[in-house]
Amino acid sequence: MEIYLIIMLILMICGSLFSLHAKDLLSAVISYGIVGFGLVIAFLILQAPDLAIVQIVVEIITLVIMIAVLNNTTHQQEESRFHFSKMLYFAVVLIFAALFFIAFNKISPLLSSFGNHTTRMATPYMHGATVTGSANLVTGIVFGFRAYDTLGEATVLFTAVIGVLTILRLKGKKDE
Repeated sequence: MEIYLIIMLILMICGSLFSLHAKDLLSAVISYGIVGFGLVIAFLILQAPDLAIVQIVVEIITLVIMIAVLNNTTHQQEESRFHFSKMLYFAVVLIFAALFFIAFNKISPLLSSFGNHTTRMATPYMHGATVTGSANLVTGIVFGFRAYDTLGEATVLFTAVIGVLTILRLKGKKDE
């Protein structure tokens, strides 16, 4: 199972590197999609189908919106003959799609069957209200069991907000 995860991570890294160095915006968006769909397969490998479902929905919606924006904002391209590079892009997309389909078929049997759940991770949380002394189970879990995780998430959000405000403020000062 670890080898499948390593393969997916390598494909995701290759997709992200290609999106950084792509000459065409559409190629960059499609290779960015490789990273998202690779994450779906990684979530399935790690037996987190709920996260995989959310990721695939977000990835499809994001790709559709980004491709629609690119089609509406780019200039109309002149009719050109079929180039070798277009054929190469098409072949690469087919190869990646086949690899993701094969990985999905290999990983699907590793998931537990529908309706059979495992509580190995949830067992300590079932009595979270009595262990933490909280009246609210969610609050007890978030601050009792997952306090460092919550602190890390809050730190990431705070850093992102400060970064955006800094960029907007620097841009505003240049205009004056």
